Order: sequence, then structure tokens, then C-alpha cells
Amino acid sequence: MDEALALARGARGATSPNPWVGAVLVTAAGGVFAGATEPPGGRHAEIVALDRAGVAASTTRGAALFVTLEPCCHQGRTPPCTRAIIDAGVRRVIVALEDPDARVGGRGIDELRAAGVEVEVGLGAAEAADLLAPYVIHRTTGRPLVTLKLAATLDGRIAAADGTSRWITGDAARTDAHRLRADHDAVLVGAGTVRADDPQLTVRRVAGRDPLRVVLGQVPAAARVHPALELSGPLDGVLSDLGARGVLSVLVEGGARVAHDFHRAALVDRYVLYLAPALMGGSDGTPVMAGPGAQTITDLRRERLIGVRQLGDDVRIDLARSDVPAVVG
Repeated sequence: MDEALALARGARGATSPNPWVGAVLVTAAGGVFAGATEPPGGRHAEIVALDRAGVAASTTRGAALFVTLEPCCHQGRTPPCTRAIIDAGVRRVIVALEDPDARVGGRGIDELRAAGVEVEVGLGAAEAADLLAPYVIHRTTGRPLVTLKLAATLDGRIAAADGTSRWITGDAARTDAHRLRADHDAVLVGAGTVRADDPQLTVRRVAGRDPLRVVLGQVPAAARVHPALELSGPLDGVLSDLGARGVLSVLVEGGARVAHDFHRAALVDRYVLYLAPALMGGSDGTPVMAGPGAQTITDLRRERLIGVRQLGDDVRIDLARSDVPAVVG
């Protein structure tokens, strides 16, 4: 299962809106064949593993299949995996996590068992839930997982009094932020950030796909963020719109007002804060969030610390809501 989870982790970012899944087939003769979900329209992980066994002319009858997510049992872009597993004569299937998709939701497991396949569920479940958190949230709420990214000085400022902000953090942190961007289906900023900074919001410092660029409000046609999706209205409606478009995860990059509004509405699932060893030294710089905050100390929002690591001279701190898996990128 550890190998299957590693394969799934390697497929993350390439399969949306489908889940990133890993599978390892162990034949009765001891042969091992692995696979990961391919981009949309391609094969699911289980089929990749079965096909590789077929290419090697290795019999799959009596084999055991380790898979990070319950095999699908419905016709989508590809035929159901349960049918292929049954036809291949697989004797035992070990599933990490039951699929929260309403079209599956345990029915894939039931179909396998009805065909005489031995099914075990739960091995590696915590790791699979962590890895698939964006998919699980999307399938259970209809909206994407929201990560709020902030880069600030130690005294909590994201820009100086004159509005300048480049660069607060160093090279290693900025590279890591591009990796974070590549891990998300969409990146979102406010129209004010576009007008002030004219960002590209593309992935440049690391290998990876460019996310869908989303702007709250309208921006000039010549802005470098284009082509971008311009949305407006309540934030929960914006997230529902993105979820309906198949967006499983969105990275909110600012600015201070947008960060505040997402936080205040309790719509943030994960926070990633890059802290530079620098001090603005006053109250006239731009705070990480702009707007009314907790009125008393008992109203503080306390999140779960899930990771701290040094990046060059900077520090990255990861927080998550208590009910959201870690999803450390």
C-alpha cells in the first residue's frame, strides 16, 4: 500500500477532476505490476496495473490488488474498474479509502464482494484521506479545498507603506510558492491585486501545469493575468461555481482584503504562511488581513499546526482546520 500511495502522490496535479490514485497488483506467482491514474480520458490506476500484467503475459487470476481508493463501478470517460477486476480473476482487493463520490460510495466494494472477490478496507486510510483531501472535500461539499497563501514579515506585514512588496521572502520560499501553485487546480486573487501588481499567476520556477487563473472582479483586458476567469458575488457562490467547473483545489493568493474575507467567512481549509526574518517596524504597512478581526481574545480562530520548515532564510508554516486532513505539499 505504501507503494500505491507513493504512485498516487506522483499523479497529483495531473488527473483533476478525477482523483489521483495508485494501484499495485501482486500476482499469485509473485509478479508485481504498478500503475497510477492517467490524465482525464486515460486509464485509471487499476487498469494500468492490470494492463502491465497483460503485457508481461502474467496471469492475474488469483492476484491481490492494493489500491488507494475504492474502484469505480460506473461508466464515465472509461468503463468501470470493478468489471475489469472481476474479469481478470483478481482474488483479493485491499482498498485504503472508500470513494465519497455519490456514484460509488461503497457500491464498488459491494459489487466486488458480490462477485466473490475478497475485499479489505482501511489499510493506509489516513494517508489516503490526507492525499485526497481536495477530492474528498469536492465530492462531499461541491466546492474545492481552499488554501490561503500569505508571505509576510515577522511583524505581520505584506507590503510597505508605499505599497511595495517585492520581495519580502527569499528565492527558496518563492520557488516553493510556485510549487504550491502547481499543486492547485486554480489560483485566485482580487482585482485590486491585479491592478497593483499585474501578476502572471503562472508556474515558472518549477515543472508543473499552470492553474486556472481566477480574479474576483474585472480587470483590464491587457492585464498579464489573462486568460482569466472573472467572477463576482458571495465567496461561497464563487467556490460553488468553481466546484461545478471541476476545480478540486484553489490557492488564494491575496491581497489583504481577499485574505480577510475568506478567513472571516470560515472558507479556508488550509493556511500556508511564509515568514521572512524581517521587520517592517511600524503600523503603517499592509497587514496580512485587512478588515475587522476578533473583538476579544476568546474569539481567536485557532487552527491546527501541521508543518514548519525552513526555506533558505525564511520559514514556512502550514495550518489546517481541525476537520481537514493535513495535505502537506
